[in-house]
Amino acid sequence: MLVDFNTLPEESRVWIYQANRSFTDAEIGEIQDKLDAFVTQWTAHGKDLQAGHTIVYKRFIVIALNQQLNHATGCSIDASVRFIQQLELDYGVDLMDKMNVSYKQGEFVAYKTLLDFKKMAKDKAVSKNTIVFNNLVTNIAEFKENWEVPASESWHSRFLK
Repeated sequence: MLVDFNTLPEESRVWIYQANRSFTDAEIGEIQDKLDAFVTQWTAHGKDLQAGHTIVYKRFIVIALNQQLNHATGCSIDASVRFIQQLELDYGVDLMDKMNVSYKQGEFVAYKTLLDFKKMAKDKAVSKNTIVFNNLVTNIAEFKENWEVPASESWHSRFLK
């Protein structure tokens, strides 16, 4: 059951998929339509899942699920992963690789491999004040408060000295 992302409870579980490039406006429209269709029919053991989605910075797909009504199951999570994998194929993007880092450079979002980010930290090209995206947040409350944070407040801090 599709609902507006902004109406979901703070405890709603989130999954964040970062793209290795920005989506075009046309792609965002298409992806939002596909997300609407997927979420509308998304179920767990035949029960509707109340969920919403948003696309942030033309690069991050965020799906949220109200687990107060029904929890995601292995099969429903697998269905969402297959959906995201299909988006990867349809748009020639990488959405599933968790070994990459996105961070802000001014108003722009940069995307680097973890190895490149470590090298940049060593070379002082990024600092503890660099805003990074902590895609490990687990619910909407954390997404709002701890998704965009200085690197010093994220798991990225281990690379900064």
